[in-house]
Amino acid sequence: MGKNVYSSETKWAVVKDKMSGLLTTKEIMEKHGIKNVSQIKTWMKWYRENEIHRFDQPIGKQYSYGHGPEFTSDDEKKDNQISHLKMENEILKKVHGDGKGVEKGIVLQIVEKFRLKYTVTSILSALQVPRSSYYRWLAKGAVHIRTIEEETIIELCKKTKYRNGHRKIKALLAREHDIKLNRNTVQKIMQKFHLQCKVKQKRKWKSQGDSEVIAPNLLERNFTAIKPNEKWVTDITYIQYGTTTLFLSTIMDLYNNEIVAYKLYDHQQTPLVMDTLKEALSIRNNPEGVMVHSDQGSVYTSYAFQEFVKERHLVSSMSRRGNCWDNAVIESFHSNLKTEEFQYIKFNSLSNVSVAQKVEEYLRHYNEERIQKKLGYLTPKEFGCLAA
Repeated sequence: MGKNVYSSETKWAVVKDKMSGLLTTKEIMEKHGIKNVSQIKTWMKWYRENEIHRFDQPIGKQYSYGHGPEFTSDDEKKDNQISHLKMENEILKKVHGDGKGVEKGIVLQIVEKFRLKYTVTSILSALQVPRSSYYRWLAKGAVHIRTIEEETIIELCKKTKYRNGHRKIKALLAREHDIKLNRNTVQKIMQKFHLQCKVKQKRKWKSQGDSEVIAPNLLERNFTAIKPNEKWVTDITYIQYGTTTLFLSTIMDLYNNEIVAYKLYDHQQTPLVMDTLKEALSIRNNPEGVMVHSDQGSVYTSYAFQEFVKERHLVSSMSRRGNCWDNAVIESFHSNLKTEEFQYIKFNSLSNVSVAQKVEEYLRHYNEERIQKKLGYLTPKEFGCLAA
């Protein structure tokens, strides 16, 4: 029975998969049709020892008779010396100083950069680094060649300011780059490069007891709508920095979770919520019959707000007293905003203007760029366009 013969392309593909760390040895063997695990070990040994020329050589023992230094002419020796000096000069340009005492991280980077052009031994000789030291460093922290998938995931996480978990990054890979990866693979890559999304701080909720119900809870935690302008939810959150506090009022359409309108004031009095509702009605061409769900805050139970709701032929709905889960969607949105935009910022470095700019930018990102699983991994704006 003859030996299995593998092409140079197959050998390189195996080495690349092995270096990526995304597949097990068994998976690599199945992917490339490798029959014996020792074959992979041999190729990896050649790669680590910079004997990659052997990827192209035929089966059988390889001889070097007639090619040793004792057969080299004076002219060839002179040419070799010149080539060696050029090589040393090219390598040492990458090192500050005289090349002595080079940090191991720099050594690993330089070897990785030039290993396809020069032998590892000659590179280490130019750097005056023992081979044993190099391979010890390599074993402790091998130089990792990032794959296209890894580079794309890193860029996506940077672009979205590390706001998304692995499920949304997986969806963005397929949607924007036509890269289809298993969810677990995306998660492993994100963990490998410490790209996990920001974790929201848990918030403790306490019941405030019973109170008079101004409006019934018509929403009853049914946070879905079959058409736009059927159900709106609204709430107020505060953004505190230094000695200053601003109050953000928002209105969300439950059809596509889009933020329809918002106002950012330095108080949380009735005009804050009134102006937010007026703006939402104006943007949506004054619809009637919309359910407007809120908590039982004093601004929502105020005579002025309730009268305005009736005048505009809207339907008021309120959460039970002290029960945040009755308005969970808008509460969650405010929590995400604080976590993703403000959690790791030094608040004494902010001003009213910078806070307003950050809120505006986040709301634009949320409506136009932030995909949601509920919407089939579309953005609120994209999903809303489907109903237009």
